[in-house]
Amino acid sequence: MKHVFCLVALFSLTTQIAQAQARNVILFLGDACGIPTLNVASIYRYGEPQKLFVQHMPYIALMDTSTADVWVTDSAAGMTAIVTGQKTKNGIISQSATAVRGKQDGEILQTILEHAEQRGLSTGVLSNMNITDATTAACFAHSNDRRAAGPIFAQVFTPRFGDGVDVVIGAGRDLVLAATEKIGVRVESAAREKGYAFYDSLQAISEQDTRVIALFNTHDFDVWQATERAIRALSKNQKGYFLMVEWDAHTDNLKRGLKQTIELDDAIRKTADFVKSDTLIIFAADHSFDIRLRGGKRSEPLLAEDKGSAPPTAQAVPNVRVDDGHTGEEVLVAAQGPGAERVRGFIANTDLFHIMMAAFGWETWPKTTR
Repeated sequence: MKHVFCLVALFSLTTQIAQAQARNVILFLGDACGIPTLNVASIYRYGEPQKLFVQHMPYIALMDTSTADVWVTDSAAGMTAIVTGQKTKNGIISQSATAVRGKQDGEILQTILEHAEQRGLSTGVLSNMNITDATTAACFAHSNDRRAAGPIFAQVFTPRFGDGVDVVIGAGRDLVLAATEKIGVRVESAAREKGYAFYDSLQAISEQDTRVIALFNTHDFDVWQATERAIRALSKNQKGYFLMVEWDAHTDNLKRGLKQTIELDDAIRKTADFVKSDTLIIFAADHSFDIRLRGGKRSEPLLAEDKGSAPPTAQAVPNVRVDDGHTGEEVLVAAQGPGAERVRGFIANTDLFHIMMAAFGWETWPKTTR
């Protein structure tokens, strides 16, 4: 009887371990969406702190955002650490710290997206910033200069692993077309040769699409609608998918930054309701931003209403102080789904890569003793 009990217990444990593996991983990246931004966004939207969805996800951690050589990161070094597990220098896209910006390549660092491609999963990137900007670029490209828009986007068509990123949705259409044409790449024809549908609007993406490039000349589109279309396309692959969704949360334009933080939070909530239990959802920021709550009363609106003018600069708002720059404090990581239990305590930005790899079952965690 004792042996039977042990076998049953072992079977139960094995089943639990198997269930803990993620089939899909969705990484939501709030660009500059540090804890101070989340705090102000919650009060701005709900009149209370800690009301955002990400503030109630079951697993949370505080994540260091430093680079290989300085304490305050840009999006290039910050996202490289998250998607490759190695720190690099500011301005460098998924290359090692031996790179010299604009002058010398470093070692190519394989990204989580490229690991997924190598194993036959579908992959996607989505952003309301220019699609060649650092956060999205770090997922599928390698460059010693984040400003090299043409060569960066051209790497969509010359993948190092698998058949390349499957879904590309984002802003910066004219910039991409002009930058790639300068180096002899015609995006529309190259896309069709590689099996992509090529669109200029979100609404054009159809239920049948599995490989799509949709580039817009606006940064103002619906993050949830875009995320849903990406998930539907990627979900057609029975092996699973990796999707990175970036949304701009810089608060140098205070109301716009807070509005977009709230939009991202709403999209994460809707995604959590939409996907199956085999999907790991992670929210993180690549770095924080210098925004501080300095005043205000519960009985009054946090920010003054606009009076026919453009949204005020942060410096003009009495309750909130913003200095136009990145900051180096730790940021929130929040997670739910298989593998989310690894998101806890204090972690490095490089740990997030290994947490995602372990969730897919491609690594053990912790990678090393911390």
